[in-house]
Amino acid sequence: MSNFSLDADMEIEIMASFIQKGSDAPLIGVDYEFRLFEKDLMEDDYLGKSALDEHGVARVTFKHGAYMDFLNPEKNPDLYFALYKADALIFQSKVMRDLDIEGLEKFKMGEGEIIDLGTFLVNA
Repeated sequence: MSNFSLDADMEIEIMASFIQKGSDAPLIGVDYEFRLFEKDLMEDDYLGKSALDEHGVARVTFKHGAYMDFLNPEKNPDLYFALYKADALIFQSKVMRDLDIEGLEKFKMGEGEIIDLGTFLVNA
């Protein structure tokens, strides 16, 4: 892990993009809500939520410590997300087990680490 990843107070920004299946147009509008979770054995950790911007991108920022397990503090997170439209679940990702933060991170000075999960096609 990078020196930044070892700091439990360093912020991580997770981003994901969403496009409409069939038209490839970005999903936009106040009706959409992205919710990010870290999978645990007992109870999943809720890491945050985001609206989709004008490009269909969601961004959630949290600290490394938000997902670290006190029994295994260096464990990579098991992330998944759900996308809602007007409180109805329209898309849920698979659990991304042991997400390699170091391999995916793009450090931005003054901002922290940026992790791009990619672009997802959604029937909306």
